[in-house]
Amino acid sequence: MSTRPVVESFADSEPTEISLRSYRLSNMTRIAAITLNAFREAVRDRVLYNLVLFVLLLTGAAIFIGELSGGQERKVIVDLGLSAMLLFGVFISIFVGVGLVYKEIERRTIYAIFSKPVGRGEFLVGKYLGLCLTLLVNVVVMAIGVSIALIYVNHGWDPLIKTIWPAVVLIYMELMILTAVALLFSSFSSPALSALLTFFVFIIGHFSSDLKSLATSMKSPGARWLFEAIYYLLPNLANYSFITPAAHGRAPGLNFLLGAVIYALIYITIILAAATLIFGKRNFK
Repeated sequence: MSTRPVVESFADSEPTEISLRSYRLSNMTRIAAITLNAFREAVRDRVLYNLVLFVLLLTGAAIFIGELSGGQERKVIVDLGLSAMLLFGVFISIFVGVGLVYKEIERRTIYAIFSKPVGRGEFLVGKYLGLCLTLLVNVVVMAIGVSIALIYVNHGWDPLIKTIWPAVVLIYMELMILTAVALLFSSFSSPALSALLTFFVFIIGHFSSDLKSLATSMKSPGARWLFEAIYYLLPNLANYSFITPAAHGRAPGLNFLLGAVIYALIYITIILAAATLIFGKRNFK
């Protein structure tokens, strides 16, 4: 029996596998280049530095506020520090996120980008990862500031430091979801409308449990289906709000934390896929 067809089949498939691997490598290289470029642009934005400085100053002010709160300064520091981290992270996610695509269109640099072998999906994913990297740096700096404030107040190691970092992870995952939503809206609408819609998603997402209760209390089937659809379509951001328990020394369980991370990654993947689909059909002429 001849083995020549088998050898020829293997020889034909080997270049295909090599070319597929090289394509994936070049694809990742292009996304990494866009990511680093988006990160550099965000870092050059003075708003980001001002936000970090403001949160650090707010954490310092929490120390003096806490001295007037009857021995509750540690709770005040954690509560104010994490709340400021969330609010200003949301500010970055919304107002910087909605401008990721619009800036390139406004400056007409998007034509130069797409004249190169760069896909629209690669462009969106790279921009998204660049802003997520910027948010990661900011969140870590803010969390370190809160930790230093706790050490200063306690004159040494504070057990609350162990509880705030899981809460910081949840805050960061929420910001990643919000950034993906902002990018989705910016792929087909103006920056002002995108920011408004993203802000509505942020607000409604924190009241998703109330939305579910409202849907079950509706007598009209149409209204009930509408609110249930909104409940399942919008992200459940209430699961990522762990600021108050962290201020009281309670950390989320490992299963809860892993579940929140997996939910965020799945939701982000779906949102980015939808944004890529919409952006791919957009005409820039």
